[in-house]
Amino acid sequence: MPWGAAAGDVPYYGIPDQRFFNADELSAVRAIAARLIPSDEDGPGATEADVATFIDRQMAGFYGRAQHWYMQGPFEDGLPTQGYQSEHPPAQLYRLALAELDAYCDANFGLPFSGLPENEQDGILTGIEDEEITFETVSAKTFFDLFLENTIEGFFADPIYGGNRDMVAWRYVGFPGARYDYRDFVGHNGARIDLPPVSLLGRPGWSRQ
Repeated sequence: MPWGAAAGDVPYYGIPDQRFFNADELSAVRAIAARLIPSDEDGPGATEADVATFIDRQMAGFYGRAQHWYMQGPFEDGLPTQGYQSEHPPAQLYRLALAELDAYCDANFGLPFSGLPENEQDGILTGIEDEEITFETVSAKTFFDLFLENTIEGFFADPIYGGNRDMVAWRYVGFPGARYDYRDFVGHNGARIDLPPVSLLGRPGWSRQ
């Protein structure tokens, strides 16, 4: 390829802007994430960070397909230290679990999960986490654990992956982001580093004019 001074490749955003969830599923994902990391007067939550977009892209990609995982039997319950043990790839687990969640809510409350008041949503999620609410086709607890993990990832991951929109989570916790290095601050002894956060894509001030 010809070389040119100050020229570079178009930034790679890590995951294409693909979509996996349908409208009903996406509504449920947004509602669940909003209860796991709620927005309040103290700071932003999963809604402001657009965690649902992060999860949607993950499920549409190789992670959702478990493309890089060993997914053959035998399938056992396993120990908490042994990681993901479901026979369903994450995307399939989400699709089956979200359908069962809305079916449960419709049967018991007459509304899908996203249409319920927040206190009832919290009660359902607590019941799933405590294994008091179960699903027929998949493990509700496995779904909850994976969803919680993905929500935290989407909240704090680099914005190139779809979540942490405008680096709201990094600003909230005071993380300066993906800078080249921090050697100038090695001896800061725990003091706050007052630098604006920077994504893997950089920031507008670094763009060549």
